[in-house]
Amino acid sequence: MNNIVALDTSTEACSVALLCNGESLDRYVVEPRIHAKALLPMLDELLAEAGLTARQIDAVAFGRGPGAFTGVRIATAAAQAIALGGDLPVAPVSTLACIAHRSFREHGNNKVAAAIDARMGEVYWGTYQVAGAGVVEIVAEERVCAPSAVPVLDASWSAAGTGWQTYQSELLQLTGVTLTDDVDPFPHAVDILQIGITQLQRGEGVAPEHALPVYLRDNVALTVKQRARK
Repeated sequence: MNNIVALDTSTEACSVALLCNGESLDRYVVEPRIHAKALLPMLDELLAEAGLTARQIDAVAFGRGPGAFTGVRIATAAAQAIALGGDLPVAPVSTLACIAHRSFREHGNNKVAAAIDARMGEVYWGTYQVAGAGVVEIVAEERVCAPSAVPVLDASWSAAGTGWQTYQSELLQLTGVTLTDDVDPFPHAVDILQIGITQLQRGEGVAPEHALPVYLRDNVALTVKQRARK
């Protein structure tokens, strides 16, 4: 596979990456509520820059969540549409794994606790270590939980993601994780591309109709009783 596209709209960031004959190109912007309008034009820009057409794409990777429900659906729908048009394999990539991989790529952190602010007093949580292939591998099952319910770790772990901004004091006190300065809290399609390539090489690509979002949570708002309990 020479030409692989990666998409992400699962958080406030919107990004696209393209691998073309061993060279990667990308676009990245942090601007909420523009994802539906910005995603495909960003992809068109990359294809034009690489001198490719949509028909020359060999595979698609995308951020399958967890994250903002609407954002996750935007990238999922776009990935399915691209893949269905060419009957292409798809690599659904965890948003949490992507954030952890970005921390490794940009700062060399090889043990990362990723937390996304899930609203409603909860975080999406996952822990990852860098494997021999140079990409992050999950250590424990991803989950959505209260900040008080995350596991105790130690200072060999690094923090990444918006959850650490929202619940910094509580998470640091509980986990003992190291907070690194200047770590961008959002996922980037470059990391989805790298993880997606590994998944495809392992034969973990799926058919377009099986490229589905992962929310970790079924409800998007608290009921009156749930708000009272909190």
